[in-house]
Amino acid sequence: MSGSSTAGGRATFRPAQFLGPYGLLILTVLLIVFFSLLLPSTFPTALNLRAILSDKSIVAFLSLAAMIPLSTNKFDLSIGVGLAHILAIGLQVQFGVPWPLAVLAVLLIGLTVGTINGLLVEAAQIDSFIATLGTGSILYAISFAYTGGQQIVGVLPAPFIAINGATVFGIPAPAIYVLALGVALWVAFEYMPIGRYLYAIGSNPRAAELSGIPKRRYVILAFASSGLITAFAGVVLGSKLQIGQANVGNEFLLPAFVGALLGSTAIRVGRVNVWGTLVAVAVLAVGISGIEQLGSSFFVEPLFNGTTLLIAVGLAGFAARRRIRTALREEERAMDARQAVPSPDSAPSGDPPQQEGRADD
Repeated sequence: MSGSSTAGGRATFRPAQFLGPYGLLILTVLLIVFFSLLLPSTFPTALNLRAILSDKSIVAFLSLAAMIPLSTNKFDLSIGVGLAHILAIGLQVQFGVPWPLAVLAVLLIGLTVGTINGLLVEAAQIDSFIATLGTGSILYAISFAYTGGQQIVGVLPAPFIAINGATVFGIPAPAIYVLALGVALWVAFEYMPIGRYLYAIGSNPRAAELSGIPKRRYVILAFASSGLITAFAGVVLGSKLQIGQANVGNEFLLPAFVGALLGSTAIRVGRVNVWGTLVAVAVLAVGISGIEQLGSSFFVEPLFNGTTLLIAVGLAGFAARRRIRTALREEERAMDARQAVPSPDSAPSGDPPQQEGRADD
């Protein structure tokens, strides 16, 4: 129940307490209604819904991948899917690798890259922003070197194409993957020790270490998980495009971080979280889809993403500061309450203390 206790013990409803966690979800619904009224023949259709779910699944994957290191207050700027989707295509077309082995190889490479990022940050003590920007640039260079700037085109097996093209009860398979990943991460962050450890590291790494949490191990694990999810997103993208080209992938980086950062202003306000991230991706997907159907120019999408990123960072910082202030106020109230309770050792007023003995006894 949203509310706060008054002096008389009664709860009062405060709209801000509801709008804080669920404002982004309400905005998504309002955008859907707005564009449905403006574009009744194209926007509120099953075809458009399937297109949104399929097109923005890659962004959702990468937003969830970015969210994991962000929970430890680290950035992973190497989450571009360029090399992953190129290898998923190239291993099959150029080297004749069976598609299951090609997918497995891409996932292992992604896991390795993520682990290297974690080691650079924790073992080499390089700032996460610099370390992952460097590895991301290296991966981009490898992509161009591998392809020679040309497209990789060939015949792909039907099961590999079905990774993206399949549907379940009319829902695109990538949306099912995102939902399954979201549930798994939600359980890990909310109900398992690893989630508490990651949040503790992000909140106060020194205090986390003093409490016995192996900070280095969990930060490396966070980056490794991010690399693995990014690699799977690359596999899904390769199945969708059915060609490999080096200039694909970098355009997903900005909306991915918009989703992760904007998500920290919803559901669990003040910290990155799974459902807030997915709601933020939904806001981006609905907004961009509606704007495109209104006949906008090509530059509107990056403009929308960039503006939303600035807003997301500002709101995330505000939410974090508000969360800290609320915690401090609650701590002060608890201290005041403890001080107001009389000590059990204090003698009651009005009764003189009893003497243990008298001389005339």
